[in-house]
Amino acid sequence: MAVTVTNLTLGPGELFRGEFGAAEPTDTEINTDMSAVASAADWADMGGTQGGITLELNQEYTELEVDQVVDIPGRRLTKREFKINSNLAEPTLENFQLAANGGTITEAAGSRAYEPSMDDSGDTPTYSALVFDGYGPNSLKRRVIARRVLNVASVGQEYMKDSQTLFPVEFSCHYVTKAIRPFRYIDEVEVVTP
Repeated sequence: MAVTVTNLTLGPGELFRGEFGAAEPTDTEINTDMSAVASAADWADMGGTQGGITLELNQEYTELEVDQVVDIPGRRLTKREFKINSNLAEPTLENFQLAANGGTITEAAGSRAYEPSMDDSGDTPTYSALVFDGYGPNSLKRRVIARRVLNVASVGQEYMKDSQTLFPVEFSCHYVTKAIRPFRYIDEVEVVTP
């Protein structure tokens, strides 16, 4: 088996948050740092992470079945869930607000405060958008846009003398529209000039 060593990848990624519906970086901006893309004002750097960033696609298929054959004749996709998981290493109020799926941050002289916004179980949570920037094949840039996400993990905060405080997050993508997919992968490609 031949191995294409330039397809192997290693290295950290970065996460950026925006509001659901925020203007996305264009595909042609793939080799541009998020702070310099045209829509940079719509995105905030989430800071450091610990333990990496995991992009996870779970797909469930239901088997088709007929009486006449013993083999499975086919399957149909019945559920898809794309997630971005990490531990946010900067326990800021902004990261807590994102992990809590909304809420309000207020400022006063010498203090800042967070309060949740949802009071009833029927309230609609605040969906967000995420951009992951990392590496793809040939050590070129890979960008993943998650367009409508909620954190579905518990937001634990451990304060211990020998451990760093982290916000564990598990952002699950949700349906947007039939024309707008919930997530998009973009890879930079090497331009070969003749």
